[in-house]
Amino acid sequence: MFKIIKNALKTPDVRKRLIYTLILIVVFRLGCFITVPGVDVVALNDIMNEQASGSLTGLINIISGGAFSRLSIFAMTISPYITASIVLQLLGMVIPSLERLMKEGGEEGKRKINRYTKMITLVLALFEGLGIYISYSSSGIFINPGFLTGFLVALSLIAGTALLMWLGEQITSKGIGNGISIIIFIGIISSLPAVVTTLYNLVFTSAGFSTTGLITALGIIIGAVILVAGVVFVQEAERRIPVQYAKKVVGRKMYGGQNTHIPLKLAMAGVMPVIFASSFMSFPAMIIQMFNPDIASQSGFLAGLYNFSIATSSSNVAIGYSIANAIVYLILIVAFTFFYTYATFNPAEIANNIKKNGGFIPGIRAGKPTADYITGILSKLTWFGGLFLSIIAILPMLMRFTNLNVAFGGTSILIVVGVALETVNQLESQLVMRHYKGFLE
Repeated sequence: MFKIIKNALKTPDVRKRLIYTLILIVVFRLGCFITVPGVDVVALNDIMNEQASGSLTGLINIISGGAFSRLSIFAMTISPYITASIVLQLLGMVIPSLERLMKEGGEEGKRKINRYTKMITLVLALFEGLGIYISYSSSGIFINPGFLTGFLVALSLIAGTALLMWLGEQITSKGIGNGISIIIFIGIISSLPAVVTTLYNLVFTSAGFSTTGLITALGIIIGAVILVAGVVFVQEAERRIPVQYAKKVVGRKMYGGQNTHIPLKLAMAGVMPVIFASSFMSFPAMIIQMFNPDIASQSGFLAGLYNFSIATSSSNVAIGYSIANAIVYLILIVAFTFFYTYATFNPAEIANNIKKNGGFIPGIRAGKPTADYITGILSKLTWFGGLFLSIIAILPMLMRFTNLNVAFGGTSILIVVGVALETVNQLESQLVMRHYKGFLE
């Protein structure tokens, strides 16, 4: 990896792309400190400090690089765009014309899909911005609560999301690629100083050096290294299904006869099932809190549903809610892993393509037996991937039973490692392209 980065810095064109990306990252980080108009910063700090021990928006705050806790113009980060992309993918499965546009539309189809995604993003950003204002309107953080203040807050948040979309597109087209992922990546790793401070305070307490704290800090570091290594292994590992193509003579030339394979990733769905599951679990609490901001101090069915919904991201609920939430959360992650995997990978289509091109899997008949064979392997890999994602996602909930307050959770590590590997692959492909281009010239 370091060799690839070193070679990238030596290549003028790639170096320019890296510098351009860094400039846009600086713009993103500066925007995280620009508070929306009409906010009392002192009151905002008091409210966010009270919610620091565990809140519904903890994951959003980590992804946004702390922008949500400052209620900055980037408080909603890029989450409306991600949600819009997910909604459009789901609609593509049930609307035939949209599915054809995604698969057969070419460049024009990509432009239309991109335009639809942006339109849905702005609508979702409008509702989310209004929801944030309504949720905090009774907390005293706004100087002059009212229609005009709400309009300015929602407009500022929508403009921030639109600017983030533009930054992501610029990084993708003129930078090193993966613009949206890079923005999320930077937002998460911006909490690294807080993690280092937490570990430092464990070792050097107000009473002096702590041997117990040192052992605890070393344990956290070793555990993090093992966790990252495990995530890298699962992200990069693949099951290769061998495929052979029969030889055929066309004119005086012989075609085919080569051996290849179908690579199936262990975690084909990536981190998307965790994002789906966490969004699904937190949705009831979002709606309830939007219409009843004081629900946390109340009792009854709605209060119970609210506490159950926020148990994923909060430590201020009863242990019964946490256990029930964890069980449902794990089931949802596994279910969404199967859903997303089979939505993006169709064994029957792969089997038909192999058959059309005169290929076969050794020992397996072409056609439906091949599809069943691939489905069986894919099912086992999906079970492994779903359970692995569940274990990683549940780690922050287990950490709450300790006195540690580490900002990095399992979901954050999944996103960071996945984006880092993807970015390195992008750099490597750009270097290879520049190498061959220079060779041909």
